[in-house]
Amino acid sequence: MTVAYLFDSRGSWIAFRKGKYVYDCDGNWIGWLPWDDEDVVDPDGAYLGTIVKKKRLYRLAARPYRGYPGYPGYPGYPGYPGYPGDDFPPFDAEDVNLPEIPRL
Repeated sequence: MTVAYLFDSRGSWIAFRKGKYVYDCDGNWIGWLPWDDEDVVDPDGAYLGTIVKKKRLYRLAARPYRGYPGYPGYPGYPGYPGYPGDDFPPFDAEDVNLPEIPRL
């Protein structure tokens, strides 16, 4: 099952989709896709947003109520990358300092 990364309008990574489940950047389950389209609802069944162009997550203003989608059951964890252990970089190398990822 592939992972689709979701971004806001500025191109900031805000979530990812794995199958019919959507997680935030920290791996917390924030929603799912109960219908055969790109509408995402939160775990309580309320509209969360719509995946647009397969990689943008937007909250559309005019979205009709579609009824209660049910509850899919807790999806579990999306996967843990593991811990590779400590390592010393080569003599002429240093760690890359990545910028903080903005959160919603």
